[in-house]
Amino acid sequence: MNSDEQRVIVTDVRMPFLSMIVFMVKWAIAAIPAVIILAVLWSTTAALVDRLIGLPTQYI
Repeated sequence: MNSDEQRVIVTDVRMPFLSMIVFMVKWAIAAIPAVIILAVLWSTTAALVDRLIGLPTQYI
């Protein structure tokens, strides 16, 4: 450990209620593109696996 380093433990965060609500709304809005990206990645992966396995459509 370097002599210039200091360890810090955060025990409490004081945040006004209205600021917390605004933060949570921004967080929820930012999650929408992330979910879209994950859905595209999931469907691409599922399509690739389906192509590799190649089950006949009568089993689906």
